[in-house]
Amino acid sequence: LLSVSVNQILLLLLVLTVCAILYNKVHQVPSALKSETVDLESPEEMEEEIPVVICAAAGRMGAAVAAISSIYSNTEANVLFYIVGLKTSLPHIRKWIENSKLKEIKFKVVEFNPMVLKGKIRQDASRPELLQPLNFVRFYLPLLIQKHEKVIYLDDDIIVQGDIQELYDTKLAPGHAAAFSDDCDLPSTHEMVRSVGMQNTYMGFLDYRKQAIRDLGISPSTCSFNPGVIVANMTEWKHQRITKQLEKWMQRNVEENLYSSTLGGGVATSPMLIVFHGKYSAINPMWHIRHLGWSPDTRYSEHFLQEAKLLHWNGRYKPWDYPSVHTDLWENWFIPDPSGKFKLTRPDS
Repeated sequence: LLSVSVNQILLLLLVLTVCAILYNKVHQVPSALKSETVDLESPEEMEEEIPVVICAAAGRMGAAVAAISSIYSNTEANVLFYIVGLKTSLPHIRKWIENSKLKEIKFKVVEFNPMVLKGKIRQDASRPELLQPLNFVRFYLPLLIQKHEKVIYLDDDIIVQGDIQELYDTKLAPGHAAAFSDDCDLPSTHEMVRSVGMQNTYMGFLDYRKQAIRDLGISPSTCSFNPGVIVANMTEWKHQRITKQLEKWMQRNVEENLYSSTLGGGVATSPMLIVFHGKYSAINPMWHIRHLGWSPDTRYSEHFLQEAKLLHWNGRYKPWDYPSVHTDLWENWFIPDPSGKFKLTRPDS
């Protein structure tokens, strides 16, 4: 009888042990699945979409394609390209992308209506190309991009050699609607600036003979900035009514000729210099190495250009035309036009 009782107790203990093991296993499965699910989902949750705005102008679409190609090839980030153009040119760029290796990119084609510029641009015969409507797309970012807090705007005559995530991570100080690169930020560019007579102060962009400019109280020797690369905070932009402020200065320029015919010639740069004076954050200088299109004779060292994260051919001498400098760096990212409409201009072509 005693042995039967002991056996029953041992059996009961065994059953309880098995039940306890099964209970633990059953109750651990959800938590294990849960942690696995979190691990699987968290990269998606963390992977913020990086909106990049680039214009695709008729006659220079190859520039936009090379810029997009360079960005896409050098990052693992989740980039969404906003490709902005006029109605007539958009089918061309869409076809180019969809029939090339860029068909994998995430992109939206956005039509820019030039009627928003009516009465706001003063005709200037010295640099008519600067009056193209798409030069002013950067003024209207919140109207074109609806759902993003932070946006990158890039001119088309750039290539990106770094990871665009780095540029996107640029810190904007509280109250700043945008970050730009100062024109005095890199000692290595100073010699080039001097050698070609380039302007890197407000004096080169604004006409200080005009009372409206003097009334701003900005010293003419203040360092200018280049709005070809912008990291923008859309909430601040809208809150400060930046677009309205820019339009106000465009209209004043039509009436008073405050900047169009001055040496800098930057009809899109000048109003931004006024509106953002003292109210912008700085972009890492290596994320905007510029002036590559300023002269067909001035060259940077190859080592310096290899270290650069972003190259900008601002100026008249573009890398898809001839003459121009450092075209090999640009052509690395160029994708020929499947339709054959856009062709590179080369000395042997």
